[in-house]
Amino acid sequence: MAEVPHDHGHAGASHGHDHGHNGHGHHHHGGLGHVHAPASFGRAFAIGISLNVAIVVLQGVYGYLSNSVALIADAGHNLSDVLGLVVAWAATVLAARPPSSRFTYGLRASSILGAMFNAVFLLVAVGALSWEALRRLADPEPVAGVTVMVVAAIGMVLNGFTAWLFAGGRKGDLNIRGAYLHMAADAAVSAGVVIAGLVILLTGWLWVDPIVSLAINVVIVWGTWSLLRDSIVMSLAAVPAGIDPEEVRTFLATREGVAGLHDLHIWPMSTTETALTAHLSIPGGHPGDGFLMGLAAELKSRFGIGHVTLQVETDPDTVCALAPEHVV
Repeated sequence: MAEVPHDHGHAGASHGHDHGHNGHGHHHHGGLGHVHAPASFGRAFAIGISLNVAIVVLQGVYGYLSNSVALIADAGHNLSDVLGLVVAWAATVLAARPPSSRFTYGLRASSILGAMFNAVFLLVAVGALSWEALRRLADPEPVAGVTVMVVAAIGMVLNGFTAWLFAGGRKGDLNIRGAYLHMAADAAVSAGVVIAGLVILLTGWLWVDPIVSLAINVVIVWGTWSLLRDSIVMSLAAVPAGIDPEEVRTFLATREGVAGLHDLHIWPMSTTETALTAHLSIPGGHPGDGFLMGLAAELKSRFGIGHVTLQVETDPDTVCALAPEHVV
């Protein structure tokens, strides 16, 4: 079995070892990299979390004092920001921890569990807020429009600033991009609450408050449902979205010297990293480390798969126990 190069995020690290495995050499070198959030974003996460905690407290308190479920719903939405930022930050920290004899992949998959927890927690909170908003529709209550506008506007500015903190890394890391998009969307949601406060102030239409609350809840559910679905799928080791397994299979099977391919598996190691294992039948003999390194580089650049392990089988008369499609 030959494991092609991959990087665990340790700057400048490289190592190698050979040992027998099913009659095949096993090679492991540090080189091609998994990409984690840069350490410089630790400060951005800390500032973003602190600001959003302040927003949650501010909107929660004044939402209660001004009798606005829209403002309270926006506080709930910003609570999702806090949880989302904590999970994203924790993922970058845990991803950097070295593997152990028990956790041989390290703790990368904890980001998947964290995303699932966030989704379940938020759906429960949205259910409670929606129930209150529906009650308000049936029996509208006075709302302090000016207070709603001012507090929501503060939230809009702080969310916009937090989004700006992550803007520089949104193209290079999915975790950072997720944080950026979440913050930018929430600034827009807070702007909607400002408009609701203005409408109430000008028209006295109290029903606008619960309607905006329900609209915000729909936005939360829309984003949270996909988060729940994706985290469950990831926890079941499904092929990550955006990767076509048949395209990967065709790519590997058509490399020079490859006569057959079986036992192909592609799965998420975390919310940002993907792994692949496969058996390649190469009757012409072992193609050498250069061939495997080249495959790893192409799998990384074409499909974003950074942790690749390939087993080379050179004897066409040998029947691998994992060759049948139904065998895992």
